[in-house]
Amino acid sequence: MMDPDYLLFTRAVDAGSLSAAGRMLNISPAMMSKRISRLEARLGVRLIHRTTRRLALTEEGASLHRDITGILEAIQQAEDRATNRHRAISGALRVSAPTSFGRLHIAPHVQRFLQSHPKVDLELNLSDAYEDLLSQRVDLAIRITSDVPAHLEGHYLAANQRILCASPAYLSEHGAPQKIADLSRHRLLAAEGQLPWRLDNGRMRRQIDGRSHVRTNSSEIVRELAVTGAGIALRSLWDVGPLLAEGKLVRLLDGWEGPSDLAVYAVHPRAAGRPPAVDAFIAFLRQTFRNAPWNVPASKH
Repeated sequence: MMDPDYLLFTRAVDAGSLSAAGRMLNISPAMMSKRISRLEARLGVRLIHRTTRRLALTEEGASLHRDITGILEAIQQAEDRATNRHRAISGALRVSAPTSFGRLHIAPHVQRFLQSHPKVDLELNLSDAYEDLLSQRVDLAIRITSDVPAHLEGHYLAANQRILCASPAYLSEHGAPQKIADLSRHRLLAAEGQLPWRLDNGRMRRQIDGRSHVRTNSSEIVRELAVTGAGIALRSLWDVGPLLAEGKLVRLLDGWEGPSDLAVYAVHPRAAGRPPAVDAFIAFLRQTFRNAPWNVPASKH
């Protein structure tokens, strides 16, 4: 039998905070913290950072969470095979996702999901607006957030490391910032509402104020502007990983990055008896993202 503290730890990560998980499990935050500490003492490693307001995983914590999640999913799949419940997964499934993330990391895998669940009638809509799931009749939304609202149930899917980057052309013309204060003298690129930037480097915290060199409401435009040499951007690894590997973008100020509390979640309204297709799609995305090259905790990269 799996140690109950493992399950509690996983629920805390999926909920995004000890207090949120405690509300779901009817356990006080103090007891949640005590049991996590007990698990850390037994394992001899620290699993979460206690210097942040939100729950942020250490490298060991992120690794343990991935492994436990994989075990739980394997158990669920074994039960499904034993009871033939996968045959009952059918009906409409309306999913919402951010535009860039949905295009890059969900749409390419949809056909594989439908091959496993051919009776699911899937609708995938991409939007950068935070839709009201109930009024829009959305069964499941993918959100990149640090705070899952209390009226929604959140399921952790993947990390969302964000790094500073610019193109070789921009750096050739303007030079590379050598310290965090140098950013005030550079051209910054951000979509509407994305400035100021909050950046962390270990225990150091900085807020970068300013205005975008080009105003836009599109994160995809920000990425393209960075590639063409318009300025410095703060981008997620899932968005610019291949561009970094190809040398079209260069990471700047190594060690400084966006706070690690921001992550990729699947969220849905809290309701008993939700459609099996919702759980099936969440499990599918977790499996798909588990070994993605961009899905690494901030401390690992």
